[in-house]
Amino acid sequence: MTGERAKRFPLGLEDLVREPRRADARGAKAGAARPAASKPAATRAAVPNLNTQAADRKRSGVSGAVAAKAPSGAKGAAGILNSNAKSAGSSARTPAITKSPSAIVNTKGVTTIRNDGARNQLPRPVTASFERTGAPNVALTSAVTLTSERVRERMVERLRANGITDPRVLDAMAMVPRHMFVDPGLATQAYEDAALPIGHHQTISKPSVVARMIELAAQGRTLANVLEIGTGCGYQAAVLSHVARDVYSIERIKPLYERAKTNLRPLRIPNIRLHYGDGRIGLPAAAPFDAIVIAAAGLDVPQALLEQLAIGARLVAPVGSQDGQSQVLTLVERTGPAQWRESRLDRVFFVPLKSGVI
Repeated sequence: MTGERAKRFPLGLEDLVREPRRADARGAKAGAARPAASKPAATRAAVPNLNTQAADRKRSGVSGAVAAKAPSGAKGAAGILNSNAKSAGSSARTPAITKSPSAIVNTKGVTTIRNDGARNQLPRPVTASFERTGAPNVALTSAVTLTSERVRERMVERLRANGITDPRVLDAMAMVPRHMFVDPGLATQAYEDAALPIGHHQTISKPSVVARMIELAAQGRTLANVLEIGTGCGYQAAVLSHVARDVYSIERIKPLYERAKTNLRPLRIPNIRLHYGDGRIGLPAAAPFDAIVIAAAGLDVPQALLEQLAIGARLVAPVGSQDGQSQVLTLVERTGPAQWRESRLDRVFFVPLKSGVI
C-alpha cells in the first residue's frame, strides 16, 4: 500500500479483507456522500461515523464487522450509536441479555421475560397486585378503589343470599365504601359481616343488619325524608342517602358527630343533614318522617319518635328486655293519628340508647 493510499485508508489491507460484507461498507460510504436531505436525521448523524471511527473500534477490541452489518435506516443508526458509546466508555448501559434456557430473570425486583437470541431487550416492570393484601386501607388509589368495589360486590352477594331483595338497598350497599368509616387498622375487616368498634364504646353495625333495617323501613316505598338516631361514624346515613331524598341524622356524642362529618365530607353527599343532640327527643322541626331508623337499643321506643312518624310510615329499632339479656329488632307502623302497630322480628345486639349529650 502506498503512503498516499495509507493516509486515505487508516485500516490495513488485512482488515478490509476480513469484513464479511464489504459491499455494505462501500454502500454506506457512498451514501455518506449523498446530499443530507436524502436521509433521515438519525441516519445522517450516524452513518458518516462508520469509516472515521472504525480504527477506534479496532483498537478497543470491537470488530469492524459490527458496523458493516448495521442496516440502513433508523435501526442501523441506533446500532452504530450504541457501538460508539461502548468505545467511548459511556456510562449508558443496556441490560446484558444472554442466551439461556431460562425464560424469566428476576433482578432487584424487576422481572424480565427473556427470549433466546434476543438482544438489547429492555426489562418490563411488573405492576404490583393489590389482590394479595385483602380489603384496601383508607388511601384511595385507583387500584384500591377497584379492589374495594370487588369486595363490596361479594358483600352484596352475601346480603342477597341472606334474603335482602330490595334493589335500591343492594345498590346503596354496593356504592358506599365501608372501609372509609372504620379505623385504618380494621380496614381489612370492613366488608366482613361484623360489627366493628369506632370508639367511645360505640360500634358500626353489621352490613347485614344495616341492610335489613333499611329494607324494613322502606318496604318498597319512595322515601322523602328519613330520620336516623345514632349517627356513629356516618356509614348508615351514607347508605340511607341513596334510598331517601333527605336524611336527618342525630348523634349525642360530640367526637363521633365530628368524626361522621369528617368521614362523609370526601363523599360529597348533598342530602345528609347531621345534628348534634339527644336522639330520644328526635327532630320535631323536620317532622313528620317517612321512616325512622334507631341504631341503639332502649327498653322501649320513645314516644316523641312515634309522634314524629307520618301516618303510614315505619320505625325500625332494637328493643331490649328488662333484664338486659336480649334485644329484638322491632318494626312499628303508624296506622292512624293515635294508632301504631308493632311487630317483633330478629334477635340483634346494639349499644344502649341513652338520653342527653356528651
